[in-house]
Amino acid sequence: MADQPPILLIDAPSLYFRAYFGVPESAARTADGQPVNAVRGFLDMLAQLVRTRRPDRMVCAFDHDWRPAWRVELLPSYKAHRVAPEGGEEVPDTLSPQVPVILDVLAAIGIPAVGATGYEADDVLGTLSVTQPGPVEAVSGDRDLFQLIDDARRVRLLYVGRGVAKLDDCDDAAVRARYGVPADRYADFAALRGDPSDGLPGVPGVGEKTAARLIDRYGGLPGILTALDDPGSGFAPGLRAKLDGARDYLAVAPKVVRVATDVPLPTLSTALPTAPVDPDRLLELAQLWNLAGSCRRLVDALATQP
Repeated sequence: MADQPPILLIDAPSLYFRAYFGVPESAARTADGQPVNAVRGFLDMLAQLVRTRRPDRMVCAFDHDWRPAWRVELLPSYKAHRVAPEGGEEVPDTLSPQVPVILDVLAAIGIPAVGATGYEADDVLGTLSVTQPGPVEAVSGDRDLFQLIDDARRVRLLYVGRGVAKLDDCDDAAVRARYGVPADRYADFAALRGDPSDGLPGVPGVGEKTAARLIDRYGGLPGILTALDDPGSGFAPGLRAKLDGARDYLAVAPKVVRVATDVPLPTLSTALPTAPVDPDRLLELAQLWNLAGSCRRLVDALATQP
């Protein structure tokens, strides 16, 4: 079982944003000057993942709703700082046109690209992590996905905080070593600590160490909130006041942070192709968008699967 090939669950927005900022526009343009740096970088990341992780299945998850209304209703500050003046997500002008190109290339190769109305890519990954046979390797630079790790079900996170070439292959022990909490309590930990990148304020005055200590002592947010109502639970007066003042926030924040695992998804053929399903279309896209090198590297990686 240990050497069974994994399924790779790709957080596509996480990777193409990283590719966009990691590959200069000047180094990746079409003949008429359109940037394709995010596309090239994304395809090269997939090629490297196929070569190094040797999966037999792959799914790329996309945001069909980057800021779902149900999360905003619970916590209006959720990603509010990333809303563009005209509405929608604030995305670089030269990145947005590249996303459809990524989708076209994935379709020509035969790698499924999946999203769901009302859900983020994280939620798609969360659902696939509990519905697909293991081993499962989710690939993302989003810390929220540490909560998906489950040693018993052989679900790991390949964290790309330092890039795809320097993946952090994380199991439950890695999360405990990094944050002092088990993976299945990461959502509670993040709610307590807060996360400015997602508009989560956290509990004022509660940082990572205090959050981890509280979870270790009380088991999670439900236990912490129960203990708040017990005068003999041993809270320092200042910490008790901080937590008590944040009750309304703590009642909703974990639901916002917690990745959905019940997203309605179509039936997927997840088997990784050994050759493009539509080679003529792939050749057309490679020529149109000046992607010959990146497409060839990915196709070569697929062809050398065991």
